[in-house]
Amino acid sequence: MSIENVKTSLTLLISIGVISGMLISAVDNFAFGGEISPIIIVVLLLIATITFGAIFGRRGSLISVFVWICIPLAHLIKFSLNIPDTINPNNYVSILKLAIFTFVVASIGLGLGIFINKSLRATGR
Repeated sequence: MSIENVKTSLTLLISIGVISGMLISAVDNFAFGGEISPIIIVVLLLIATITFGAIFGRRGSLISVFVWICIPLAHLIKFSLNIPDTINPNNYVSILKLAIFTFVVASIGLGLGIFINKSLRATGR
């Protein structure tokens, strides 16, 4: 498989996004009993989306969507199964606000990553 095929493989892109999102969600839900600072999750989400945008360009948006969706989805699943969660208040509105906020963070990270990708391509690196 050539490098171009690897870069464009839809299954690979989705897999990278889901695995990365699950790792960030695991840190969010299990590190220090779920009592980790939200800024850590924001930084992890920014690092992931900037990296994927810088490496894959616009194709990184697919990865970033799957990274992003894992974070609110984990809280939604916990709420639906009546599992205690650290989001307060633990209701659908709070989960929606979390989804909107993390979407904005992921979008900013992706935009910065795509900018880096285009800048590097313009300079020939």
